[in-house]
Amino acid sequence: MKLILASASPRRAQILHDAGVSFSVLSSAIDETPYPGETPAELVERLSAAKAELVAARTVGPAILLAADTVVVLDGQILGKPRSTEDARRMLEKFSGRTHAVLTGVTLIRLPDMERHQFVESTLVSFAPLSGDEISRYLATDEPYDKAGAYAIQGRAGRFIPRIEGCYFNVVGLPLARVIASLQELGWSEENESP
Repeated sequence: MKLILASASPRRAQILHDAGVSFSVLSSAIDETPYPGETPAELVERLSAAKAELVAARTVGPAILLAADTVVVLDGQILGKPRSTEDARRMLEKFSGRTHAVLTGVTLIRLPDMERHQFVESTLVSFAPLSGDEISRYLATDEPYDKAGAYAIQGRAGRFIPRIEGCYFNVVGLPLARVIASLQELGWSEENESP
């Protein structure tokens, strides 16, 4: 059964590719504005479902659709992609010496029967104390600007992160082990995958 990634995220595609999973991509641009009073977990669950449903409406089965949405949360506030260098600096200053959460909502829909699996994965990420110089040097790279929370754990920011609790790949954008388990429950098999 073919797998379709309902995301234009190069990081999610790289995670699947590196794990030896064959898939195609069908992007799903939606409005990601939070609803009033919506919790971070409710937001990522709703957005991943909306992305999967959008692609399901344009796809003929049999296939499994995989959609995800990731947010960074500190003190109950969602920190998205930075709008400017100063915005990125403020985020990194907030993370300095503290622990925050990364939440990814995942929705899988099997076609044609529309069987659905949905979950939210959470990982705690601890930052070391950061000096102003360290933040400035990091901001001088291209890395922070298209990432939620203004950092990439798999890149240069990894040096600032001494500890995580939970799935590393969730912080990158896709909780791989849990996704594979859900795919298998929906009938996907590695025997159909190319090595």
